[in-house]
Amino acid sequence: MVEIGPGKIAQRGWRLQDVALAPGRRTRDIDDVSTEWQMDAYRFEIPAVAHPSDATMSPATAIELGRLGGLGVLNGEGLWCRYTDPTPLLKELATLSPETATARLQQMYAEAVKPELISERIAEIRDAGVTVAVRLSPQHTQTYSEAVLNAGVDLLVIQGTIVSAEHVSSTDGALNLKQFIADLDVPVVAGGCTNYKTALHLMRTGAAGVIVGVGADDWSTTDSVLGIDVPMASAVAEAAAARRDYLDETGGRYVHLIADGGITTSGAIAKAIACGADATMLGAALADAEEAPASGAWWHSAASHPKLPRGHYRPAPVETEHVTDMESLLYGPSEVPDGSQNLFGGLRRSMAKCGYTTVKEFQRAGITLLR
Repeated sequence: MVEIGPGKIAQRGWRLQDVALAPGRRTRDIDDVSTEWQMDAYRFEIPAVAHPSDATMSPATAIELGRLGGLGVLNGEGLWCRYTDPTPLLKELATLSPETATARLQQMYAEAVKPELISERIAEIRDAGVTVAVRLSPQHTQTYSEAVLNAGVDLLVIQGTIVSAEHVSSTDGALNLKQFIADLDVPVVAGGCTNYKTALHLMRTGAAGVIVGVGADDWSTTDSVLGIDVPMASAVAEAAAARRDYLDETGGRYVHLIADGGITTSGAIAKAIACGADATMLGAALADAEEAPASGAWWHSAASHPKLPRGHYRPAPVETEHVTDMESLLYGPSEVPDGSQNLFGGLRRSMAKCGYTTVKEFQRAGITLLR
């Protein structure tokens, strides 16, 4: 804790770029390393969860990520659930200038969400045989959850910039997560949260997973708009401490942590897991895959907010020299040396260099401060 003025105490926080892994006395053969993880009844080959942005997640790309061993998350309030065929809109979004993009995003997302389209998209993903996950905002969970649940979703993701155990609204009514989750037959992932206390309260709602962070990256404006900024290394470590206490409190109920914010390289994935995360949420990193529906353009889910957008629009790159398919992005081989490709090959090698064979073991890796 640091006193920044008389009577005002601030807690010091550390970002992922402020820490590094500290290898121990043992290394492992990379072929002995496994990146598998499991949440509830659902098993995944890699600790990758897609950020539910329409820039990266269509039904087709959610299916492809699921086929490759990750978890695709479709935005239940996104373009695919507002328009019968949003493909022309996504092509347009790939060509916008940053100066005009926000207003155009607001116009496109002003179209009403259609419950029948939610059902169609879920059926499409389910028919492909992969785990089906759909995101709803806390403000609209009660409005659209019936359509999502009736369609047969496997995992419900309730995600906002900040999510608390109880969301109060004078228009949509109060969302009490504990009561809401208790009435469901499907596991719920909720977040983001930023500290020990909020993480513990979210765990006590019965959530199977908690998202840690506010999704902030170089294109986020949450700091300048809301004054909220999350040092990810500290946020994940605090949530991991809350999980340990909740594990003792409940006699063994384990809640998975998903780190969300600025994770674009294999090194950042490794650091987030070493701080205590079970999986990482990938956003702009997946926009670089050639299957991305917006052709490399990127925007956050909150970038289209009708009154207070939070997030810059990143236009599609003019140069496509290093654009690669999703499988190569996740598993390699990489054509660049900066860790932005072969993301989980890099994670496996990091785990091997530090002497760990599983994701849960890797959470015990040593950490050193760089600044």
